[in-house]
Amino acid sequence: MPLYEIETECHILITWAEGEDDARRVVEGSYPREKILRLAKRPRNTWVISKAALGLGIGERTDPCNVARDCLARAAGDKVHAIRLYMQETGVDLERAKKIIESNMVMGW
Repeated sequence: MPLYEIETECHILITWAEGEDDARRVVEGSYPREKILRLAKRPRNTWVISKAALGLGIGERTDPCNVARDCLARAAGDKVHAIRLYMQETGVDLERAKKIIESNMVMGW
């Protein structure tokens, strides 16, 4: 089954589907109010996300995910508070802290 990348106004979904119509139905079922901006069939059966694209530095001393999860735990899941804690803990700017906290929230904190 092919792997599709579907970009909407607010999300990027990666899903397996038999064809483009099935991929569109996945989005319509999950995000019915969002317009599909781009739909692409991936050339392989694997999806890779670059840490650099997420703003996660390579070779950093501390694992940003562990720090982010700790901040989320201390903030009881409050995203804004977790971002502030992450900024205090690591000294990174707001944009980078936001990317790291949000990417860890998506991973299922």
